[in-house]
Amino acid sequence: MQKVLVVNKHGRPLMPTTPRKARKLLESGRAKIYARRPFTIQLLYGCRGYTQPVTLGIDSGYQTVGYSAVTEKEELIGGELKLLEGMSERITERRKYRRTRRNRLRHRQPRFDNRERQEEWLAPSIQHKFDSQIKLVERIKARLPVTRVVVETTKFDIQKIKTPQIQGEQYQQGEQYGWKNLSSYVRHRDGYKCQNPDCKNKSEQKILQVHHLGFWKLPPDRSNKPSNLITLCSKCHTPANHKKGKSLFGWEPKLKSFKAETFMTIVYKKLVETLNVQETYGYITEADREALELPKTHQNDAFVIAGGTNQIRCQVLNLEQTRRNRRSLEQFYDAKYIDVRTGKKVAGSALFSGRRTRNKNLNSENLRIYRGQKTSKGRRSIRKSRYPYQQNDLVIFDGEVYRVRGMQNLGAIVALYADKNLTADVKKVQPYLWRKGVCEQLTS
Repeated sequence: MQKVLVVNKHGRPLMPTTPRKARKLLESGRAKIYARRPFTIQLLYGCRGYTQPVTLGIDSGYQTVGYSAVTEKEELIGGELKLLEGMSERITERRKYRRTRRNRLRHRQPRFDNRERQEEWLAPSIQHKFDSQIKLVERIKARLPVTRVVVETTKFDIQKIKTPQIQGEQYQQGEQYGWKNLSSYVRHRDGYKCQNPDCKNKSEQKILQVHHLGFWKLPPDRSNKPSNLITLCSKCHTPANHKKGKSLFGWEPKLKSFKAETFMTIVYKKLVETLNVQETYGYITEADREALELPKTHQNDAFVIAGGTNQIRCQVLNLEQTRRNRRSLEQFYDAKYIDVRTGKKVAGSALFSGRRTRNKNLNSENLRIYRGQKTSKGRRSIRKSRYPYQQNDLVIFDGEVYRVRGMQNLGAIVALYADKNLTADVKKVQPYLWRKGVCEQLTS
């Protein structure tokens, strides 16, 4: 059974109560709703404030964090938090729009020297995940009388295994640190060969280029991390193959990446020092979990980390982070042309001039000669107001609950997730649940 968390009238956490008793307190006006994730009530009258020792176990991870709070008799709260993904891609997108805006301005003095980094600086994507785990612990401690926190950090030091002499700031320098050119690293990793299994380039000296694997995702992943880069030849790496239905669209070959392990190596000590908690290791958790014959989940790991043995388990509360708002106010749309070879409508980038670089002759075939009639102009779309619904909000349409995919026509149309493309007039849609920040995971 899922407990209802309780705080007193001064905001101090107390022991949880049952849903039945919480409902009676709310109906009688002796309590009010304090928070919803997890559900917490606040008493409006004085009480003694008796509490029991509570141990919080945290299974720290790169994408998912397990948590469990236990007493000697029962588990009070437990579940998993799925962290927000795509931070690096959104930062890249923001940089792209910022540079586009500044390119329209007159020349100004460079300001790169004004940017200073603090001594313990972390990359924004890693800092976000680190801060999210800190906030999770602080949120639970604010609603439960936690007396001890135990955090599992990592099983092994992946960078120490690769470089035994590594120490200090070298942990923040990543896999490709010291390479003069990232593309050289990718070509070396791929053996200086085109990685397209259907490559038909029979040239003895192929021109190798670096391709971004996640360009087709939403949001697009154009980051320059090694796990997102792969080597292709110039005949495979063409704008036409990037289009939907072509060979590069949706292509996700398996590449070895130590991204998650590197993250834990960077932050695990800082996580323990910031929270001032007890540290444990993965091999200990694995042995204890197998002794209890529990399946491998993040919540079960957190339960074992907290010292759980034969306590009564609670109902799982799985949470996830969602974006609060899309901050890109500007979108770019390519012009459309008729391809004279097929008679079909294609984007202008698919029929490009073939020119790639200014100082090297890596040009391919000039496809502009196949541009026929222009069917639509390229344009910029600027959002001038905040729309009522954001992505992943739940709404009611025609008596059924749908998840919002986005807004169209300057906020007049709501696009919904369904088996087929479904849109609705914003006036015919009613809000059901706002899903902002940390919220419960959807079961379907």
